Amino acid sequence: MSDKNWSGPQPAFVLVRPQMGENIGGAARAMWNFGLDRMRIVDPRDGWPNQKAVAMASGAGRLLDEAGLYDDVPDALADCNYVFATTARHRGLTKPVMSPERAMEHARALIAEGKKVGVMFGPERSGLENEDVARSNAIISVPVNPEFPSLNLAQCVLLTAYEWRRQSETVVPETVEMAKTEFAEGLEVEKLGDHFEQRLEDAGFFFPEAKAANMKLNLRNMWARMPLTRSDVQMLHGMLRQMVRWKERGDE
Repeated sequence: MSDKNWSGPQPAFVLVRPQMGENIGGAARAMWNFGLDRMRIVDPRDGWPNQKAVAMASGAGRLLDEAGLYDDVPDALADCNYVFATTARHRGLTKPVMSPERAMEHARALIAEGKKVGVMFGPERSGLENEDVARSNAIISVPVNPEFPSLNLAQCVLLTAYEWRRQSETVVPETVEMAKTEFAEGLEVEKLGDHFEQRLEDAGFFFPEAKAANMKLNLRNMWARMPLTRSDVQMLHGMLRQMVRWKERGDE
């Protein structure tokens, strides 16, 4: 059984002799997290279909239903124009060795040229054999701890799929969740500063008088540094008003 015809600009992820159904399901889930759905499975140890894979895949079960099942690696790679092999070990083979980021950048460029790209992932216990790696055009090597280089199959798929997504989508490094508000405008911050200054003046905070001007300047500078939202401004106004009410009740 082979997978569906190539459709859409994405590589095929080829799981070579995977040993545990749970890892196949985890790999499917990782792929679908990042928009990939072309899975190929070569000679799975526990047979196919596998209920443990289905259970682990959760909402990504469609990938397993449509995955290609192959008897050997050459058959799984037969229609590929360029193949990456993931491995953490030195193989004594002369090949380009790329980081996942660089590999997926290259994969994207190759696919844009109309080429079909495959990425091989080896079995959990020992990884890809040299005979498998020899069929690849380049190696993907994850910069892991050299004292513990072994990656779980699904983890390796996740890392590679993530880098593919990064090369395909504009990823904003940092955003702010506004939680149903928006940043305060300059005039709102100015009025908040006026309110604080007045209440602090009433409380005798600006003392001694010779330092008052610099203290007020420092307060204005503090408000300007703070990325206040309108909700923040309203809350701070409310705090000041409540403190005044509390003081007035205490004076009665």
